[in-house]
Amino acid sequence: MALKNRVSLDYPTRIRQLRAKLGLTQIRLAELIGVSFASVNRWENRQSRPSTLAWQRILRAEELGIEALSDGYSEQLMVRETDRTYSPQPESITDIDFTTDPEIVRVVAEGERLTYGHLFNPAFATEISLIDPLPHQRIAVYEQMLKQPRLRFLLADDAGAGKTIMTGLYIREMLARRLIHRVLIIPPAGLIGNWEREMRLLFSLPFRVVVGSDERLGNLFVGPDSDLLIVSIDTLAGERMFSRLQEFAVTPYDLVIFDEAHKTGWPRYSQESRVKIHAGSSTGVVTIFSY
Repeated sequence: MALKNRVSLDYPTRIRQLRAKLGLTQIRLAELIGVSFASVNRWENRQSRPSTLAWQRILRAEELGIEALSDGYSEQLMVRETDRTYSPQPESITDIDFTTDPEIVRVVAEGERLTYGHLFNPAFATEISLIDPLPHQRIAVYEQMLKQPRLRFLLADDAGAGKTIMTGLYIREMLARRLIHRVLIIPPAGLIGNWEREMRLLFSLPFRVVVGSDERLGNLFVGPDSDLLIVSIDTLAGERMFSRLQEFAVTPYDLVIFDEAHKTGWPRYSQESRVKIHAGSSTGVVTIFSY
């Protein structure tokens, strides 16, 4: 008899099978045996063994049914569950695919990590750009421009002082911090290539250049491809292109940059003032002026 009452090695499976046969939950079985729910849960997960007394009651229930557990058992409290729910067979687990190229996983993880880089280094843009900013450039960007919640800034350094670098550094930092999303750069026609090249090579910013003939393709200021644009003041001041910018479907730009602003006062830029007035509704406006 002692051998019969000894707890067998397959007790987790037999307890689950008993519950399935009697239609009991772990909580109800624990109440009938006189133990805690945690005890039954540990038994079924092989974290502990039933006591000799508890195992004897389990054996009697296997032979005689639920009446062997408790005289006061109420049929209304029984919770019926399917045999499949407590099948002794191991549950199927969805396989994890480890066949993906590890380089792809590394790039995704690194990209996610870099999105929070500015929280650890306030000058994070200098680390992800191919520049070594000079002291006056750092002062302008990190001590003046970034501190303004609604930027209205005039860069009026001497020619060759790196005003384009300061502007690109500010754009890169604001994008990294998710404070802006849409940027419009408005330079003279002769400097469009220079702006596109420096933004792409030095700051990894894929600005799209808009020319007058593109107007026939639809409204280029709408859609995801319009978030980073470069358009010359000559093109934008034209009646048709400017009307496109004013359409209701156009999301306002977060940052608008005017380059070589000292040249836009000439009579041939009669509509330049209209462009600036429209840009005034943007979160940030940077005007670049050269002596």
